[in-house]
Amino acid sequence: MPLDLTSLEKSVIALRLSVTEAAPCLADLAPALREVVKAGVIQQFEVAYEQSWKMIKRWIEDNVGAETVDGVPRRELFRRAVESRLIDDVERWMQFHRARNETSHTYSSDTAEQVYVLALAFLPAAETLLAALHARN
Repeated sequence: MPLDLTSLEKSVIALRLSVTEAAPCLADLAPALREVVKAGVIQQFEVAYEQSWKMIKRWIEDNVGAETVDGVPRRELFRRAVESRLIDDVERWMQFHRARNETSHTYSSDTAEQVYVLALAFLPAAETLLAALHARN
């Protein structure tokens, strides 16, 4: 039975809209509003990242075997996703993972700026993952 990719699709669409519609207008906004827009992009990144890694895990469980992903560290999950041609760079996905963890545990303007930049870079990675899942579903 194919995976229901709806939640991942919606989260990637929301991230795409925040990156392509809101982010390009930052220069025209007042500083306080700029921070609000960046916070929105970061929030969409958080949701899309969570949906992405969970969908990777589900796909591997269904197509490779649950025993290959149960209890494995995130790096190992991503390594297996590379082997399954769902993603192409373990280290890049670990950067996204660390950025997501930062947003959960720390808040500072420097951290927010770093995560914002990674959120922009995450969009093509999430779109590539979604396309790979559609192709193999």
